[in-house]
Amino acid sequence: MKKIVLTGGGTAGHVTPNIALMPSLIEEGYEIEYIGSYTGIEKQLIEAENIPYHCISSGKLRRYFSTKNFSDIFRVLRGIIQANRLLRKIKPDVVFSKGGFVSVPVCLAAGFRHIPVIIHESDMTPGLANRIAMKKATNVCCNFPETVKYLPEGKAVLTGSPIRQELLKGDKNAGLRLCGFNDKKPIILVVGGSTGAKHVNDAIYDVLPELLEKYQVCHLCGKGKTEPKYDTLPGYKQFEYISEEMKDLFAMADIVVSRAGANAICELLALKKPNLLIPLSAKASRGDQILNAKSFKEHGYSLVLDEDELIKDDKIQGKLLLDEINKLYDNKDSFISKMSESKQADSIANIIELIKKNTK
Repeated sequence: MKKIVLTGGGTAGHVTPNIALMPSLIEEGYEIEYIGSYTGIEKQLIEAENIPYHCISSGKLRRYFSTKNFSDIFRVLRGIIQANRLLRKIKPDVVFSKGGFVSVPVCLAAGFRHIPVIIHESDMTPGLANRIAMKKATNVCCNFPETVKYLPEGKAVLTGSPIRQELLKGDKNAGLRLCGFNDKKPIILVVGGSTGAKHVNDAIYDVLPELLEKYQVCHLCGKGKTEPKYDTLPGYKQFEYISEEMKDLFAMADIVVSRAGANAICELLALKKPNLLIPLSAKASRGDQILNAKSFKEHGYSLVLDEDELIKDDKIQGKLLLDEINKLYDNKDSFISKMSESKQADSIANIIELIKKNTK
């Protein structure tokens, strides 16, 4: 049987595309094993899929000076040694990486062992982890046409981003039951990513009474970021994180407020959900979400609210958020129309063919 090692982690966005590929990989006769970190969200998500999971050490590679950079170098080196041992034992025919810092030791070790490596870059420009790992890659898949110019010549393949097919099969009534909502008021789904988004959460709380006059609000706050004092508000439901029922929440939602991670926005596009994107500020990131959001805004798929406008002089501009949400809802049909015109690539089929081509 053909074997493939999947890797990637740190956030759900570095894991869910791998999960989206799994049914097709199994259908093609691949035996799947996963290499991730000891404590990342990937461990929980992959073990839930009953896929063999192996832990390695990983360190964050920072672009700024930090004393942790010195200790993390040794964590990365330890991770490379551990990944090398695992690859020698598993003997995969090919490695597929979705990125995140845990993937770097795996890709480097695979390169040393002459195992074909395919990397997927979801964002407009490649992150540091993928820029390091792609030196050992056979091919680098990308999501945006604009990304090709940032990738090594001859390695780039425009595939699109794998979307979990079950997201397309949501049950609105199941979502309503889960949240205790009805169909008398429109529903906003607020998604801050698997780790949550404090500024987005705080801004939602700031205008929650006004929002609940017109809407019902389902709020995914992130691990450890829920606020119990809001639990009893009629028309408001909060969760730390949702996995299996996410399809039902999407089916239930009329509009979505979201960060602008590439995987998240591609899911919104596939589902044709009108959305307000609040990309992570360049002060707290390399600015990839800002570029993603700009592309979607230019295509007419999204409204965009800059985080620096939302939080100005350390004060939440709640009215601005409220106005943008109302604007989105009032014009939702035009956004649905634009998204319906999108020629969404058959990304799963594209990537599976690339994996088959590179299988030793």
